[in-house]
Order: sequence, then C-alpha cells, then structure tokens
Amino acid sequence: MMRRLMSFAEEYISGIHMPKMRITDIIEIAIISFLVYNILVWVRKTKAWSLLKGLIVVLGFLLLAAIFNMSTILWIAEKSFSVMAIAVVVVLQPELRRVLEQLGQKNIIFSFLNPDSAKARGRYSDHTIDEIVRASFAMGRVKTGALMVLERNETLSEYEKTGIGIDAAVSSQLLINIFEHNTPLHDGAVIFRGDRIVSATCYLPLSDNRNLSKALGTRHRAAVGISEVTDSLTVIVSEENGKVSVAYGGELFTGLSQEGLREKLEIAQDKPRDDEKQARKNIFSRRKGGHNAETANEESGT
Repeated sequence: MMRRLMSFAEEYISGIHMPKMRITDIIEIAIISFLVYNILVWVRKTKAWSLLKGLIVVLGFLLLAAIFNMSTILWIAEKSFSVMAIAVVVVLQPELRRVLEQLGQKNIIFSFLNPDSAKARGRYSDHTIDEIVRASFAMGRVKTGALMVLERNETLSEYEKTGIGIDAAVSSQLLINIFEHNTPLHDGAVIFRGDRIVSATCYLPLSDNRNLSKALGTRHRAAVGISEVTDSLTVIVSEENGKVSVAYGGELFTGLSQEGLREKLEIAQDKPRDDEKQARKNIFSRRKGGHNAETANEESGT
C-alpha cells in the first residue's frame, strides 16, 4: 500500500511545478483581488448588472454559433465588437462617472485597512434620526409636503448639484422652515450626507413603475425613482393627507408611525441593530450563567 502511494506521489505530485512566490507577487494578487471585488460590487449595484446578464446571453449565443460553425454570425460579431465596446461605455457613462467621483472622494487606504469602522459608529447619528422623525410628523400634522433623501453608499452628488448648497446641521426647526409653503427652498428635495444637510430644492428622477398607484403625486414618484437608481432612503410627507412614507430599494412604504419611520431610518445608519446587540448579550449571559452553574456544582461536589 505504501509503495503504491509513494509511486503515485512520485508520478504525479513530484511533477507539479511550484513557482517561487515573492513579496511583490503577494501584493499584486491582493491588489488585483481588491479591484476585482470592488468592480463586482459596483456592477451588482448599478445598471451594469442587467447589461452583464445580457452580455452573458449574447456570449452564449456566440458560443453556439462557434460550435456549429455559423461563419456569417461569427463574422458579424467580429466586425461589431469594437462598436459594442463603445456602446457599453456610452450606456454606462453615468455609472462610470459616479465611480470616478467616489474614487476621488473616498479615503481608499483607510477604508481598506479599517472597513468596519464607519459601520460600527453608524453613518447617521441617533440625533439626526430623531430630528427627521420629529420634523416629519410635525409637517404631517399641518399637511406640509416634504421630500428628504438620505445618502448611503452611492453618492448623490449628481442630484445635489441640481439644488442649492446649504451645509447645515440637521434640526427639525430647519427642516420645517425649508419646506414651509411659499419659501424659496420648499420646492424639491433635501439631501442629507452624514449628519449634515448638504443641499435643498434638488431635482430627482421620476419612477416609471406602472405598478405604483395613480393616486400618487410627483413627490412620491420622485422618491421611488431615486431609490431605484441609488441605494438611498427617502422620507416623504404627503401634502394631501399628511401621511409619512419611505421609499427604499424601489419600494414605497406608506402610512408609517413614528416607530415605523424610525425603524426604516435605522437602515440608513448602517450599524448593528438593537436586536442583534441584544442577541449577542443573551448569548454572553447564557455562557456566563452556564459557567457559574458549573462552578457551583463543582464546589458543592455534585
């Protein structure tokens, strides 16, 4: 048996060539892995994901054409390849520009070395969430329409530029004053970045989702529209009935209570939820309690 194993090792394993790994090779592999991962994450969050699925279908069709030697189709594909490459760049131009903007705004080295630091402290403070909830229901009681967009991972710089820059701390009084009727800043959306109001009177893309109710106005369609093209979360206060709604991930959640709105806004904080913290505390308590019980049993001799 051992002879067979040794002969197998000599015949197959000894023939495997193991290249020498240098430190620069390891660094190069890490850089390429980091770039490929971020490109895949970017593709997954943008329209490039649908385009990628379409390209996979086209490549599958070309593979069949190559297997069955369909020379005319292969000739057309070869001649149109350069045109298709230019078309992809044109179609993805807004996404590519957004990626370059994010690349210039982010501290890549810090986020790579400490990726969980921002998530641990949360993107928005509890004070900001409290002020948005307070302002939303105060405006709802007097039926003042409002549209508030909270930026998350994808930058809203493109839409921020359509409005008027503010750069102010978040407060319910300021929000109520911005959306007051017949004031210069009441029309359009307010954009939040972190614990700051960065812009007001911003224009948002309208959703063309036919499943939305016809009774919804432009404000609600704009909120759903921005949630379809970015990962932002938008709070809407209806001018007709004073109800508070949230648009997130292309979906509209209407008629929220203060607790319901707070739960939705905690999504934008990107920090561990209270139930997850409580679950970890319960696990620790059970472990500690079990250890104490075992210690007591040992002392009592049971």
